[in-house]
Amino acid sequence: MSDTLPPPPTLAAKAYLLRDFGSDTIIAQQGEHERIEPASLTKLMTAYLSFKALKNGHLTLTQTLPVSLKAWKTEGSKMFIEPQKKDCDPQQAKCLPTVDELLHGMIIQSGNDACITLAEGIAVSEEAFADLMNKEAARLGMKETHFMNATGLPDPNHYTTVYDLSLLASALIRDFPDQYKRLYSIKEYTYNKITQPNRNSLLWVDPAVDGMKTGHTEGAGYCLIASAKHGDMRLISVVVGTPSETARATESQKLLNYGFQFYEARMVYKTGQAVSKLRVWKGHDEMLSATVASDLTLTYPKGQYDKIKASVTSTQPLIAPIAKGQQVGSIQFSLDGKTLLKRSLVASEEVAVAGIFGRLWDSLKLMLR
Repeated sequence: MSDTLPPPPTLAAKAYLLRDFGSDTIIAQQGEHERIEPASLTKLMTAYLSFKALKNGHLTLTQTLPVSLKAWKTEGSKMFIEPQKKDCDPQQAKCLPTVDELLHGMIIQSGNDACITLAEGIAVSEEAFADLMNKEAARLGMKETHFMNATGLPDPNHYTTVYDLSLLASALIRDFPDQYKRLYSIKEYTYNKITQPNRNSLLWVDPAVDGMKTGHTEGAGYCLIASAKHGDMRLISVVVGTPSETARATESQKLLNYGFQFYEARMVYKTGQAVSKLRVWKGHDEMLSATVASDLTLTYPKGQYDKIKASVTSTQPLIAPIAKGQQVGSIQFSLDGKTLLKRSLVASEEVAVAGIFGRLWDSLKLMLR
């Protein structure tokens, strides 16, 4: 991209990816489409669907959920919830965990018991919840992912890639920013008189890091998805298959540091801001204003902004009627001949059909082009 830009650091990891959240630009990657075991990184999808259930009103933070024997007996990390006792009086004692407690237990303590309880609360069974996970993965564009459970416990048909995990991490922050901010930076949590620390050790050593999730199984190695923010620039790193807890943190730190040291981001166009004027045929107006459907942020090597070139391509011929928000072209940014970003352009206003003479005249001109 730039002759003066150093290559990404060499990481002691099976695969990794670094994504800029604002522009959705991939800064560095290795083995990004290699199939991996997600381990507890799976819990990002369990959290995503839990947040979605809260938003849709299917769950509330204060409601309690029953704890099944399956959830209670599940292996791996736990928040140590228990099935309700027969002699427990809900008016006198806290018998069952609330949804909010389960979210804390899943995100901070990585509790498999919390994941299964939330899954059963949303979809009755963990198997049915896994179907929801796969449907949501497909909707988010995670084409190389298949889930079998809500926890990340090993299964031959439970797999993903670091590319897909970066999509999921971005979607969780984008779609549920308040829940992300509220939960993912908490360093420890106490439930049932048991205090457990957040396994994301970067929360203690880098003030820019504000989440996300660790994972570990024998097959997956030590994994970490981390998100950090400097000013308006947020980066998401996905590092999997490292040899130790320490390594997953240090290798993730290297990747984040590389992104912040050598790249910067700038918002180029705000939603609705005019980008270009495009010719319209057979319309009441000959020109329309094209814009971007959402804020357009550009990520590029530091100090290279003045060298970036932008080119606009119009859908041709662009024939009325044109609806507001209809795709009418695209804008592409490039540096040293390499594409940085390409984004669709949409009509910022509608263009009605011209009268019969206007349409005939434009038809003639189109024939003679």
